[in-house]
Amino acid sequence: MAELPVLDVRGVSRSFDDGHQSVVAVNDVSLSVDRGEMVAVMGASGSGKSTLLHLAGGLDVASSGRVLVEGTDLGSLSVAARATLRRRAIGVVFQEYNLLESLTAVENVSLPLELDNRRRAESRSAAIAALDEVGLGGLVDRFPADLSGGERQRVAIARGLVGHQVLVLADEPTGALDSINGEEVLRLLRRRCGSGAAALLVTHDARLAAWADRIVFLRDGCCVDETSVASGPEQLLGAEPR
Repeated sequence: MAELPVLDVRGVSRSFDDGHQSVVAVNDVSLSVDRGEMVAVMGASGSGKSTLLHLAGGLDVASSGRVLVEGTDLGSLSVAARATLRRRAIGVVFQEYNLLESLTAVENVSLPLELDNRRRAESRSAAIAALDEVGLGGLVDRFPADLSGGERQRVAIARGLVGHQVLVLADEPTGALDSINGEEVLRLLRRRCGSGAAALLVTHDARLAAWADRIVFLRDGCCVDETSVASGPEQLLGAEPR
């Protein structure tokens, strides 16, 4: 029997009502991500990339279609059950960092583990290891206000990678980083995939998307193309959604 995809998006659409008209942000998109695989999503601003990522993580609910994580239909879960699933199985790296200003770096990273009733000492130890992995081992007790934009970005990445999530969702995770630190983050994601996780990466940068196994292109909420990175980075760098 074939192994289920870690992430299985089936004919998903999401529309919003702005009070005057219905706006379709994602329109009948299907994709899957297997264990050990990284899939990048590219497209212009407003193409539906972040909305798709939020649907994949259960941060939003589809208007139609299904989103399954290891066979569990997120649309069938309550808000509380989706939050529990995220803490235990899904790591999310937000573009806006979403750090709590009143908590130190290590407290921000350990928070998801503590909310899942892990012991405080165990959670702190795992958080310190995650921060060390992103090069912030010496800044664990700094507050976000005392960190640069790039350092805050890496704290957010450490929080998304801490624990043993089977699915990592990253929304422009290298936006505040220079090219060297950006590539190191992609190496971290690749290593996590090599350990058996699946990753969905939203990026506008073809050089970063080249780290993925496949690239899905969105335009106006629709999947308009897909390519394998094995086709060669020079082809990818010249690719445009059709």
